[in-house]
Amino acid sequence: MSKDKQLGPIKKTVVGAQFLFVAFGATVLVPLLVGLDPSVALFTAGIGTLIFHAITKGKVPIFLGSSFAFIAPIIKATELFGLPGTLSGLVAVGAVYGIMSALVRLRGVDFISRLFPPIVVGPVIMLIGLSLAGTGVNMAKSNWLLAIIALVTTVAVSLFAKGLLRLIPIFIGIIVGYVTATILGVVDFQPIVDAKWFALPEFVRPSLCWEAIIFMIPVAIAPVIEHIGDMYAINEVTGNDYVKDPGLHRTMLGDGLACVAASIIGGPPVTTYSEVTGAISLTKISDPAVIRIAALFGILFSVLGKISALLKTIPEAVLGGIMLLLFGTIASVGINTLIKNKVDMGDTRNLIIASLILTLGIGGAELTCGSFTISGIGLSALVGVVLNLIIPQKKHVE
Repeated sequence: MSKDKQLGPIKKTVVGAQFLFVAFGATVLVPLLVGLDPSVALFTAGIGTLIFHAITKGKVPIFLGSSFAFIAPIIKATELFGLPGTLSGLVAVGAVYGIMSALVRLRGVDFISRLFPPIVVGPVIMLIGLSLAGTGVNMAKSNWLLAIIALVTTVAVSLFAKGLLRLIPIFIGIIVGYVTATILGVVDFQPIVDAKWFALPEFVRPSLCWEAIIFMIPVAIAPVIEHIGDMYAINEVTGNDYVKDPGLHRTMLGDGLACVAASIIGGPPVTTYSEVTGAISLTKISDPAVIRIAALFGILFSVLGKISALLKTIPEAVLGGIMLLLFGTIASVGINTLIKNKVDMGDTRNLIIASLILTLGIGGAELTCGSFTISGIGLSALVGVVLNLIIPQKKHVE
């Protein structure tokens, strides 16, 4: 299905730029929402992707970008432990990937599936979206006109656009919202004028905080499962079996090391981007070298100070309008996980697990022991895993 052999260096460069364009909106959106430098996110997306390709022997056409699963945990953890402490928790997320990589190599993929079945993963993903709903509404209500314009544009592109445009509804929504805000005179361009053309991103070093580490580790469950799903998706798109060669344990390790590298310099954790997989499906170009070119473009854009300043001038309401759809979409993915896997919600066992995950997470439950506290998505995910292991399966009687 690939056109790779027909590509010369110039065309590979052009396609690589297109692939970064597809991932750009989502990659910079996460740091804008959690208070990180978007240039750092572009830099870590590029570096993380190159690390992933090094670990996977350059065989897998995957791009890594900012993970939405960590938006709510980063916001909460920053309030509790400060940004440097939170970053140490995000470094630990990479360790979770490393442990999972070892388990996959020793026990196989089925072991991970038994540990994190759909009845745990689905509600946790739902919780990630639902826990952010209030944030989206609060951002949108600062200017409902801008929020609605950005939202309607994103929806329209998702429904009616074709080709690569359909893969970047967030990016188009932000552009239209920003242009509208400019016309209305609510954008301050002075920071862009004052910014240097070339400037290093605002790197931040982590500071060891065990409470933040314990807080973040359980949150890694959802992106680990997402990683597995994305690997099977890229298998289907390219016709190659990357789960077998170079192996799921390598792809997971590569993702984990990329998360560590991102967090060490102040970026959000990275994850496999299904948007780029969709672009590969459309273009029929699956040469991993093209993805590496996209990564290099990400690093290049990260040192353009004007771009960072421009991103920081996007009005809060524009981002809020996008969030109204995006956070609901994340929750819907969790629902779809239950439906696709035909989880029987009439089964009392499943009902108990899902109910407690959602109730504890949305209700803001906390577990405190001395200076140690675990709450939110992390606590809910941990409870879900434990309940799945200790509540016996219903025996079917013929």
